Amino acid sequence: MHEEGALHIELASERLGSVWGLPITTSLLTTWLVLITLLIMAFVVGRMLRMKPGRFQASVELLYEYVFGYVRDMLESDKLAKRYFPFIATIFLFILTANLFDFLPIFGTIGIHRGEEFVPLFHAVNADLNTTLALAIISFFVIEISGILTLGVLKYGGKFVNFKGGAMGFIVGLLELIGNLARLISFSFRLFGAIFAGEVLLMVIGTFVPYLLPIPLMAFEIFISILQAGIFAILTLAFIKIAIAEPHGSHDEAHAVGAHS
Repeated sequence: MHEEGALHIELASERLGSVWGLPITTSLLTTWLVLITLLIMAFVVGRMLRMKPGRFQASVELLYEYVFGYVRDMLESDKLAKRYFPFIATIFLFILTANLFDFLPIFGTIGIHRGEEFVPLFHAVNADLNTTLALAIISFFVIEISGILTLGVLKYGGKFVNFKGGAMGFIVGLLELIGNLARLISFSFRLFGAIFAGEVLLMVIGTFVPYLLPIPLMAFEIFISILQAGIFAILTLAFIKIAIAEPHGSHDEAHAVGAHS
């Protein structure tokens, strides 16, 4: 039973109801709030754009150029940077906004009563493993589809099923396949663990030492929130680059064929 104002740590988000058989949970409700916030911010920033930029627009454009340049340098292609930058930026902004939402006073204070039980309406988005797993699955499919579309099914599959290199080549390919599948676990649990642990720490410290100490911890957790969003986005970008890269030996074989011709 939840008591309003009492310390309550829960791994899973609460189910509030369902629509057409689909569960509506407190973390899903918070996700909608994050998405609405991002849409409003995009609309407001879009309306503020001017041919002669002010300080805010100039700062945003400078940040955009820096991040886009980083993506371009990572992928070594302006065309690929234009293709993947919106996806990488969207992942970063969603995770960052969701993480920063955790510091709003709406969590644990706004809710509904079910008899004597108090049910909070909001749950930290990335402290729900379902959300981080969904983000990991999206990144996973983008990475794998990018490799297939860039290299073709046979050449990309050759990274994982390799009979040309003998037993060692086959083992290396198998390990590569296992590593690819392990990304689902590493992506989801890294983000979930960092955010959930920070939430629990702040709740415990805020309950037992409510004055002064939570302030530096909140500053540290804000830093962790930004860091985790960056890590997720950068790792996705790095794995996309690995996926679209030519298999080992392809350049050498092509060079040898060209020299022989």
